[in-house]
Amino acid sequence: MSASAVFILDVKGKPLISRNYKGDVAMSEIEHFMPLLMQQEEEGALAPLLSHGRVHFLWIKHSNLYLVATTLKNANASLVYSFLYKTVEVFSEYFKELEEESIRDNFVIVYELLDELMDFGFPQTTDSKILQEYITQQGNKLETGKSRVPPTVTNAVSWRSEGIKYKKNEVFIDVIESVNLLVNANGSVLLSEIVGTIKLKVFLSGMPELRLGLNDRVLFELTGRSKNKSVELEDVKFHQCVRLSRFDNDRTISFIPPDGDFELMSYRLSTQVKPLIWIESVIEKFSHSRVEIMVKAKGQFKKQSVANGVEISVPVPSDADSPKFKTSVGSAKYVPEKNVVIWSIKSFPGGKEYLMRAHFGLPSVEKEEVEGRPPIGVKFEIPYFTVSGIQVRYMKIIEKSGYQALPWVRYITQSGDYQLRTS
Repeated sequence: MSASAVFILDVKGKPLISRNYKGDVAMSEIEHFMPLLMQQEEEGALAPLLSHGRVHFLWIKHSNLYLVATTLKNANASLVYSFLYKTVEVFSEYFKELEEESIRDNFVIVYELLDELMDFGFPQTTDSKILQEYITQQGNKLETGKSRVPPTVTNAVSWRSEGIKYKKNEVFIDVIESVNLLVNANGSVLLSEIVGTIKLKVFLSGMPELRLGLNDRVLFELTGRSKNKSVELEDVKFHQCVRLSRFDNDRTISFIPPDGDFELMSYRLSTQVKPLIWIESVIEKFSHSRVEIMVKAKGQFKKQSVANGVEISVPVPSDADSPKFKTSVGSAKYVPEKNVVIWSIKSFPGGKEYLMRAHFGLPSVEKEEVEGRPPIGVKFEIPYFTVSGIQVRYMKIIEKSGYQALPWVRYITQSGDYQLRTS
């Protein structure tokens, strides 16, 4: 069983929308939610699940709204939270911004969507593209005779409509890897992992079947191939269109794709990553009247690649003033509300090394530094490059009409939580 009822509350806890799916939870129960929330917040024990008597409240906060699901049973909590986040995603697709005003202005459509999203406590149609085929922005003005539930709702392939046609059949594949890295002051890597996603943009006619081949280590072991250029994928998660039984049997990623943009899969690699952009910093204080910071950045990736939009955030003392900067490339600016200097480099080729010097005045009164300095943060994006070495080996497109289709592949590496400690 999933949720008995779903509520949308404003920031003060007043219900804007309520939808009871089973009738076993009294609507008055929601009045207990806000006092419970405030009490736990005061006690510093705030939890995503609150209970009052036999009723359990599972909640998330988005913008100035609370989305709350209630249940009397020992429900599958992860299913309920997935449903709540999916509800936010669907509403955002419809109203662009999900906030109190958009709920008040579109309450008829919100009720229609809640009726389709869940039935008797079980999630139903949660794909916004399919919902938009029969619940429109003018949903309350539809004539009953003209309204038609598309066959996709009752179809085995509920995420794709029939009869799609394109003059040019193409598939665009984006392999995007985010590098999470934490390095201590001695230069030792404390934490490193790669979080990857494979996103598709599909412009294909008919009802095609796609098969995606990766240099997956488990697949290579099954087929007796060399492991040299393979990667071991962990925590793999797929879009609902992927045939999981086929993947479990022979590691084939086979699917009938939704139309347009979607995320096919995500994965994680717990691997030792060499810092792609290495940072060294030296701080010199002069008789407590001024401070000089020297930062050296080096690109430790292959010379053929270029990192774009590099931003290096260097922490400075909270009482610093009168900033002066000198950079060998790019520009630097002081952001006093965050106590950082942001050094921006538009284009950073691999193997290059750049310097930034910052000079600040300090008040004459000496201030003791109780805590260590925050770490230096780095943001970047490197196109046509992957850290893990993952490769799309092939993309087969099978459709009964036998048309020719073009798959395009793009690789991108970007910074995730990328920090280097200096003390």
